[in-house]
Amino acid sequence: MLALVCGLFIACLSITGALLIYAKDIQTLLQPEKWTVHNQGPVLTFSHIIDGLEANTGHQVKRLMPEDDPHLAWQATLDSGEYVSLNPYTAKILYRYDYYSTLYGFTLGIHRWLLYQDNDNTMPLRNWVSISALVLILEVIVGFYLWVKPKNRIKRLAIKRRAKFRTLMYQLHTVLGVYLAIPLILIAFSGIAFNWKSVTQGVVEAVTFSRVEVRPVPAPLPKSDSLSVIAIDNAYRNAIATFPNARLFRIYLPTKPGEHIGFRLQNPGESHAYSWVWTNPLNGKVTGYYDASKANTATQVWNFKYKFHIGGFAGPILQLVWLFIALLPALLTFSGFYFWYKRHFK
Repeated sequence: MLALVCGLFIACLSITGALLIYAKDIQTLLQPEKWTVHNQGPVLTFSHIIDGLEANTGHQVKRLMPEDDPHLAWQATLDSGEYVSLNPYTAKILYRYDYYSTLYGFTLGIHRWLLYQDNDNTMPLRNWVSISALVLILEVIVGFYLWVKPKNRIKRLAIKRRAKFRTLMYQLHTVLGVYLAIPLILIAFSGIAFNWKSVTQGVVEAVTFSRVEVRPVPAPLPKSDSLSVIAIDNAYRNAIATFPNARLFRIYLPTKPGEHIGFRLQNPGESHAYSWVWTNPLNGKVTGYYDASKANTATQVWNFKYKFHIGGFAGPILQLVWLFIALLPALLTFSGFYFWYKRHFK
């Protein structure tokens, strides 16, 4: 009954999750004029890029997203909520867009909250998506139990290609479900962690026997009368001097007096960018920093959930494996429904 109620949503999570692995690559391939640039030498300074964007859009830049690949356009978020794709060599705007109108954003919206938003921009179906992922975990556990309890369980881990269709589907259902049970459970759990943070964080803490660290946030700066002068270039130099081997991931610019400039960085040893350096926007001096690469075990495991969920931690071959695993819940759902239908409606 759980599978019948949630099966369609599990299949939706499966297909959209698989598509998300390559969604950005697909949209770049289909619309290169919006997402790619020609390497024209050194990129402009951050101050030139930000000043050019604000002059051309009439809005304040809230977030800047650089790229390591010299052939990819950079992205920025405006204080209006609009996104901008830009050429970092000329500061020319290539594309202004709503995030969820792109292939990646649209697929992500379906995957996380089924694209439904209330009038106050809340996503009430996020919980239903998490419930469906939890049902998937329960189904995998029950399926594993149904395989392991009878005798001759090892002999039943075989696929006979010449078997009848129903038998072949049952063998695929069993073999793939058993061999990939643990990755399926962990991928579903890591997806739930993006919504039900406190509960899943408690599980991680119980397993690792340590507490997830709370990232320190510097106290607000004395409020100035204006933020028209932002020492972004000095701030960046000071941030990189704090963590010389780090890779820049995001820049968060202040939108009101008292806020810091935030540099989100990835230090060596991190699976993703969770280190931070904060600076004073008026003079660029460092006001605080956090090195996530030195965090305890629980924090490292908790921070690893994003890269693990998308299969982005061991190169393109693993991404192909993750693509197959992501599609597996849809296969298990449809094959399971097929068996149920054949039993009840011969």
